[in-house]
Amino acid sequence: MARPHKSRKISNPPKMVGFKPYGMPMCKIDPVILKLEEYESIRLVNYDKLPQDQAAIRMNVSRPTFTRIYNNALEQIAKAFIEGKAIEIEGGNYEMDKEWYRCRKCFKLIEGLENHTKCKNCTLYGENELIKLN
Repeated sequence: MARPHKSRKISNPPKMVGFKPYGMPMCKIDPVILKLEEYESIRLVNYDKLPQDQAAIRMNVSRPTFTRIYNNALEQIAKAFIEGKAIEIEGGNYEMDKEWYRCRKCFKLIEGLENHTKCKNCTLYGENELIKLN
């Protein structure tokens, strides 16, 4: 019997829910799914410039597990780029290290309800307009 997978720790959720190729209508594009832990691995290594061993510690996984997650992310991104597919960021085996919410109107990310204030671009205000991400 296989051992259950350990949840991967996500520090910052993505600001968007995906990408689409420029100049192609979404109705004609098949998406590839990039899991949240795959997004996090790309963010830590390529954006935050962490070595993979430090990124693995941040995500609370072993170094080999991190490498598998990272390589899967690169495969999905390459497939989308080469084949002209959209990328949808969703799902996976993860846990957020903080409570994150997204505004239903302006899609702004909010770290915890105590930090929720009405933004300049949004007419909504209150907890019922927020989507909990974790």
